[in-house]
Amino acid sequence: MDDNEKNEHEDKTVPNEVQQQKRAIQLKPFSFVMLIIGLVLATIGVTFFVLTTGDDKVVEVGSPVQSVDRKEFKKLYDAYDEMKDKYFQDIDETAVIDGAINGMIDSLEDPYSDYLNEEEARQLNESISSSFEGIGAEIQEKDGYISVVSPIKNSPAERAGILPHDIIVAVDGESIQGMSSSEAVLLIRGEKGTSVTLTVRRGEAIEPMEIKITRDVIPIETIYAEMLGDGIAHIRITSFSNGTFEELLLALDEMEEQGMKGLVVDVRQNPGGLLDIAVEISDLFVPSGKNIFQYELKNKKPIVTTAQDSRKIQVPVALVMDEGSASASEILAAALSESSDIPLVGVTTFGKGTVQSPTNLPDGSNLKLTTAKWLTPDGNWIHKEGIKPDIEVPYPSYAMLPYLDPTIEMKEGLLSPAIKSAEEMLAAVGYDPGELDGLFDETTSEAVKNLQEDLSIEPTGILTGDTTYGLMEKLREKIKVDDPQLLKAKEILLEKVEK
Repeated sequence: MDDNEKNEHEDKTVPNEVQQQKRAIQLKPFSFVMLIIGLVLATIGVTFFVLTTGDDKVVEVGSPVQSVDRKEFKKLYDAYDEMKDKYFQDIDETAVIDGAINGMIDSLEDPYSDYLNEEEARQLNESISSSFEGIGAEIQEKDGYISVVSPIKNSPAERAGILPHDIIVAVDGESIQGMSSSEAVLLIRGEKGTSVTLTVRRGEAIEPMEIKITRDVIPIETIYAEMLGDGIAHIRITSFSNGTFEELLLALDEMEEQGMKGLVVDVRQNPGGLLDIAVEISDLFVPSGKNIFQYELKNKKPIVTTAQDSRKIQVPVALVMDEGSASASEILAAALSESSDIPLVGVTTFGKGTVQSPTNLPDGSNLKLTTAKWLTPDGNWIHKEGIKPDIEVPYPSYAMLPYLDPTIEMKEGLLSPAIKSAEEMLAAVGYDPGELDGLFDETTSEAVKNLQEDLSIEPTGILTGDTTYGLMEKLREKIKVDDPQLLKAKEILLEKVEK
């Protein structure tokens, strides 16, 4: 699916080099942010990708005497005193104060600002530090619900069929409506080999579906490179994490050795990452002196970051993106489009143009606030709008089919929406189920038997267990091979290479 900057009042927020239009921002991730970025996703399967520019900073909290002199707090203190004095039972002072802070955060109506009390922050830190295990998906709170920004490539979430914009309404039967993303993280995370059942609502479907996911070690590779043939290289960036830039340079060297004449950069399902990495990668494609992005603090003029005179990609480039491309992915897409005239292929991106700063409070709790926004090289703010492609290529309908529960038996005589989805999958991978009407009839059974024979499974004609897994795996392979967005990007590059 997660954009951090230093507090605007700190002198080191904007280095002189940046103000001189040089790309010398000291984008060093501070300790808490480092825990959240990428590794959170790997550790607990749910992440908050951040854009970070500063060091860890603890805010000194004023004394009650100082605070009470501020008129805007008088009502708050009056309400607290009234509650403490007259409530019929003793109050939990810590819970009341935490509730007040959460109330202030909620009033911002900003899904990216959050508060973790001491216990929540401790649990999150422990889970991040302990392992790289979970389900592998970035989430955010949106309109009182937990929404998936994107699953990680090759993660349990991706293998289970989790898609961008899926709404998670419950975890192991417990409703998470109204929870913050941090609270949801604590329920979804877990050790390798354990399972979690997510109740998911997708699109216009009225009935939510249950998806059981076995947690696993989350892949930490962020660069996947291959030659597509005809001299066209394909490099997929799954997140902007520490080491991603170095991984990319090695992949580029490898692709050049294999005769790269054109390059497809792929940020589909990439929820974002570190700002400095996005800038470094953008610099490879943007001519020296041209804008990479702009950064705007509260009541400040935008700070423009420009490309350096460094290594540049010398072959034609196209970028593919989708609705799961967010944050740092959008910084890269905008830089390539507006400053390098590189074509964007796919569908409109997620639309996250704000920056968050987490601050450790003295008691161990943590406050994460939106402190800035970023703009494209031309000064456009893409927040909630996303970046539109130059060549729109939607996913095929079968790529958006819901997950099939392998524990459910589908057989002759049954009628359901899930069976209709199964029929569409069967048809997509070459097994004719007859009419796509949700009725599991004799023709559907024959299609399943043919599938089972190809999977070396006893041909019972019943869709369940390994047969269901096999069907979904065949569909994944088809989506990978018959990738209309990637094929279009390759076509565009071949036209440029041949000129």
